Amino acid sequence: MARVLLTGFEPFDGARLNPSWQAVQAAARSPLPGVGPLAAVRLSCRFGTAIEELEAAVESHRPELVVCVGQAGGRASVSLERTAVNVDDARIPDNAGRQPVDEPVVPGGPVGYFSTLPVKACAAAVRAAGLPACVSQTAGTFVCNHVFYGLAHLIATERPEIRGGFVHVPYAPDQVADRGGSGDAPSMSVSDMAKALRIIVATAMATRADIRVAEGATH
Repeated sequence: MARVLLTGFEPFDGARLNPSWQAVQAAARSPLPGVGPLAAVRLSCRFGTAIEELEAAVESHRPELVVCVGQAGGRASVSLERTAVNVDDARIPDNAGRQPVDEPVVPGGPVGYFSTLPVKACAAAVRAAGLPACVSQTAGTFVCNHVFYGLAHLIATERPEIRGGFVHVPYAPDQVADRGGSGDAPSMSVSDMAKALRIIVATAMATRADIRVAEGATH
C-alpha cells in the first residue's frame, strides 16, 4: 500500500497521448523522500467509469493523500483546482461516446466541494522551484471535474481520513506539434510536470493549514 495515490487519464478527443498520465508515471517512478512510494493509476476518460476506477484504486491502495491529474490544453501553468462542482456538461463526447448535458455527478449531492489539498501552499512551492503554477477556481465540467467531484464526495461520505484534490497540467510539447497550425499553444515538458507533482505531494503531506495569500480571480 502506498501513502499517496496519483491518477492520470488516458488520451481523449482523438489525441495520441495524455500528459497527465505520462507525468503521473514519471512522478511515481521513484520514492519521495520523507513520504515513500507513490502509486500511479490510469483512469478512463469516461463518465461514471472513471469514478469507479478511482474508488477501486483507493480501496486497493488505502492512501492518505490522493492527487488526481488531468490535461488542461491552453493553460500555461500547473493549476491547483480549488472547487469541484456537481455537474456534468460535456462540450465533446467522452471515450465511450457519452455527452451528458446538465446532469449531476452525484444525484442529490452538494452543489460543490472544496479541495482538501493546501492549494495555495502547493502553488507557491511549485513557483519557488521555478515552475509556473496557480490556483484555478474551476476544473471545467468534463471528466476531470467529474473525477474531482467523485473524489471529494468519496472523502466527504466514506473516507474522511483521506485528503485529496485535482491538478491540471498544460499540453506537452509533442501535443502542440501534433496540433499543427502556429504551434504557439502553451506547453510544459513532462519532466517538469512530474517535478511539480512531486513538489505538490511533498507540500501537501507536510502542510495541513493552507497559507493565506491572494490567489483569487476577478472573472
